[in-house]
Amino acid sequence: MLHTRDIKMICNASHGDPFAALGPHKSSPGHRSIRCFFPCASRVAVVAADGSVLGELERRHDDGFYEAAIQMNRDAPYRLRVLWNSGHEDTLEDPYRFDLVLAELDVWLLGEGTHLRPFEVLGAQPCTMQDVAGTRFAVWAPNASRVSVVGDFNLWDGRRHPMRLRRECGVWELFLPGVEKGTRYKYEIRSQNGAVSAQRADPYALQSELRPATASVVGELPPMHTASLARQRANALDAPVSIYEVHLGSWRRITEDGNRWLNWDELADTLVPYARDMGFTHLELMPVSEHPFDGSWGYQPIGIYAPTSRFGDPAGFGRLVERCHAEGIGLILDWVPAHFPTDAHGLANFDGTQLYEYADPKEGFHNDWNTLIYNLGRTEVRNFLVGNALYWLERFDVDGLRVDAVASMLYKDYSRKAGEWIPNAFGGRENLDAIAFLKRMNEVVGIERAQAITLAEESTAYPAVSRPTYAGGLGFHYKWNMGWMHDTLTYMARDPIHRQHHQGELTFSMVYAYNENFVLPISHDEVVHGKGSLLNKMPGDRWQQLGNLRVFLGYLFGHPGKKLLFMGCEFAQEREWNHDHSLDWHLLEQPAHAGIQRLVRDLNRLYRATPALYQQDFVPAGFEWIEHNDTQRSTLSFIRRAADGVSFMIVICNFTPNVWNDYRLGVPQPGNYQEVLNSDSDCYGGSNVKAINGHVTATEDIHWHGRPQSILLTLPPLGAVFIEWTS
Repeated sequence: MLHTRDIKMICNASHGDPFAALGPHKSSPGHRSIRCFFPCASRVAVVAADGSVLGELERRHDDGFYEAAIQMNRDAPYRLRVLWNSGHEDTLEDPYRFDLVLAELDVWLLGEGTHLRPFEVLGAQPCTMQDVAGTRFAVWAPNASRVSVVGDFNLWDGRRHPMRLRRECGVWELFLPGVEKGTRYKYEIRSQNGAVSAQRADPYALQSELRPATASVVGELPPMHTASLARQRANALDAPVSIYEVHLGSWRRITEDGNRWLNWDELADTLVPYARDMGFTHLELMPVSEHPFDGSWGYQPIGIYAPTSRFGDPAGFGRLVERCHAEGIGLILDWVPAHFPTDAHGLANFDGTQLYEYADPKEGFHNDWNTLIYNLGRTEVRNFLVGNALYWLERFDVDGLRVDAVASMLYKDYSRKAGEWIPNAFGGRENLDAIAFLKRMNEVVGIERAQAITLAEESTAYPAVSRPTYAGGLGFHYKWNMGWMHDTLTYMARDPIHRQHHQGELTFSMVYAYNENFVLPISHDEVVHGKGSLLNKMPGDRWQQLGNLRVFLGYLFGHPGKKLLFMGCEFAQEREWNHDHSLDWHLLEQPAHAGIQRLVRDLNRLYRATPALYQQDFVPAGFEWIEHNDTQRSTLSFIRRAADGVSFMIVICNFTPNVWNDYRLGVPQPGNYQEVLNSDSDCYGGSNVKAINGHVTATEDIHWHGRPQSILLTLPPLGAVFIEWTS
């Protein structure tokens, strides 16, 4: 019989080894001692597989502990027939008669922190054991003294289903028969000092409740998607990449139905065709991992393996990705390994210790965001995050991950004053743990999912962010060009009369253009927190604002680098972005806004159809200045070249509201040239000044801009013109 001390520990949920106390155990020959704990039960009997009663259990503790020696063969299956105090009767499988959940290899890899796909063994996994359907639970909490699974199936009572600790890896496990997909659950964790924290959501949960509820939901692991050469080509450095950044909760709302969000399928039916029609090659979604606070826009996630329940279940998100690919559009997700919130149901102080975060607040707390920082020096934490990257790429077939706030990860003194940070082992400011993690993540993605890309939002001059790790880089495919964004928007905000004194703000980007593989980002960060909309950054009256926006968009699409535009910018949203409200789609009823939208559509189509505009973004052979010193007229002109060494496109931008007549331009070769896009065309809301009168203009043997041939143009006001050689 079980010792009274152990019975009391089971009843007060403090037993650290429940399998030693519960379930079947050796007894006299031909008998097994069956022990179970059922609060609120009046009788418990053991029944055979055929339903026959093998014996009654003795109530050994008033809280509901039962035990008796039952005549039965060793390892014979049995069930427990429970008569509850309410008079209701259930016949239940005993979770404590089942074998180990984790295989020895998984235990070893988890303990070592090298399991490439920990999501396959941790979390809640519906499965069958010994022909019994249920769900296996596994959670890493090495410093806990006891962990229980709680949920609807046990009235959220932490005494009912304590888990077994696999000491080799610090993972607690339990198979619960009868628990099905869709069941709500959490973990109740007792620390080494006996304190029980708030019930915790599963770090590896595949699905979560809709906020403000915080429970995890048993889900099915999505199937592995096979690799795609087509997607690999579409994501390549020499492919056209034009990204439409979207916050799903505010792109469009159904106002006649309580201002509700669109669900995954509605987004697939509206957002994806819209992006395709606009000519974008990729969608980038602001974080879709589960997060408790709408106002964080997803950048304070808790359930990083669970697509947010705001828009439906995970299968719906999978259908959205499939729809994107069916329409020829890639999908990039914002991914946040830089920090996590302190919410009581999350990762903070998870097992009574700083398990996921650094213990010292000088390393483990973000002052800017009041969030915690992952302890990237722990192999298990790195494994948690690297596995999550593979999860989205393999199981949902997303094309890439844009990694948020990389600069905050790279530097230990990021946004900290002297004395508020701890130097690294060599006395420097670089975060060696984070650098090793980012390299590891990018290497794993490169090996395991070669079609996928990673993009770094990195705002400093840290070297070789988008260079391979074998060459000393961090291994990202792309880096956001925050310097280009800042300089260009600063220039565009100036009154045109003053721009002649600040030409360098436009040209400086080419000094460092080939240091990284750059994306030119006009993101959500530029149209929020009092910064105003992209349109309202532009100076002058409304006509000049629109003209400035048009020439800016033309310059964006002509400049080397992949493109990114935040939602609403493509039709000149007037109001600053608000995550609680839909974009102002009614503006498209006005010709000016419809014209901007048409311009972005045509720029995307020209960009995708013109290899010279994308094939050689990251090598000097793809770009050549014609004139960058015409400061008095605030004009720029340059050549973009394709990889064949023959095809090219000329881009001329006039950043003043003046028309420059008889503007002579040196060109690369003799022949005929035609205007293929003019941002000042009346179809875009411009004044319709043509750069070339008539369809084609021929070169003249007049030496200009260091070239033997030239053409004569009229530069439209606040206009960007694309010109190509025809014959």
